[in-house]
Amino acid sequence: MRGRSGKGVVSRETTPGAGAGVSRETPPPTHAGPARPHARGVPAAVPSGAVDEQLIARPAPALRPYVSSYAAYRQAGVPPALHRGLPSPRLTMIFTLDEPLTLAGHPDPGQAPGSYATLLGGLHTRPALITHQGRQSGIQLGLHPLGARALLGLPAGELAGLDLPAEAVLGPRGRDIAERLRSAADWPERFALLDAHLLRWLDREPGGAGPAQAPEVARAWQLLTTSRGAVPVAALADDIGWSTRHLTARFRQETGLTPKAAARVIRFDRARRRLGAAARTGSPPLLAELAADCGYFDQAHLAREFRSLAGCPPSRWLAEEFRNVQAPADGCAKG
Repeated sequence: MRGRSGKGVVSRETTPGAGAGVSRETPPPTHAGPARPHARGVPAAVPSGAVDEQLIARPAPALRPYVSSYAAYRQAGVPPALHRGLPSPRLTMIFTLDEPLTLAGHPDPGQAPGSYATLLGGLHTRPALITHQGRQSGIQLGLHPLGARALLGLPAGELAGLDLPAEAVLGPRGRDIAERLRSAADWPERFALLDAHLLRWLDREPGGAGPAQAPEVARAWQLLTTSRGAVPVAALADDIGWSTRHLTARFRQETGLTPKAAARVIRFDRARRRLGAAARTGSPPLLAELAADCGYFDQAHLAREFRSLAGCPPSRWLAEEFRNVQAPADGCAKG
């Protein structure tokens, strides 16, 4: 689900781990059920006999400029849950293996709730709400927005804020890969299938619709990501030699977000991943420290951004995603 969190990266030989789930954005470093799917990082105690696993694998080297990770998840016999698919700097593509992905709410509030056997979601600045009834499995891919033309045949901007069945964009090849993934024997075979199919897509796609991707947009994206969202829009425009107005229009056309919105999402993604990683150790950091480390003016600024982008304060997100972690009274509890 969108941009959906909490595992370590495994090589091609992946191993099961606790806390699986979907996330509109499943993490390459970490939405509880699917969210623009996430996997839970530290779930509540798993009932005896239940299945709760997740693994992350890296795609083939030739795919890594386009795909950040493959995140596999399988849960059965666990408590029903709601998960927030949080904004991230990656598009989300999900292939379910049994029950469809159920979205109770989309980043675009005008989009009706629905269920998806496959899902393709663009960049967004509101959470997706994903639910499951105790059973779910699938694979979530994180797609780099500037690689959308090469893999999908259209700019990421055309998918901004949307959740669609993957076959609505991919056509028959989306249905084909989904069927093959469901019939595969195990996770390594599914990861190999994804490598093979995505490499063929790269060979076939002509570069997408509309004007060609401008190198200036790629440069602006690189500056934002390497600075972790710290470069002001005026400085980006000055670096590439465009007006801020022209940069904003072309950047949004290509990625789906304005440079300012992309910087917010990049900062937020880093902050919530660090918060989640610390929660998995049982000791979430104070928000004041996290805010300072992640480029926010102060704790109040981080808390406001969390409410805006996640739809809840940090303390509530921790309680939902890491149900056996106690948020510290001096910090996250004040989020």
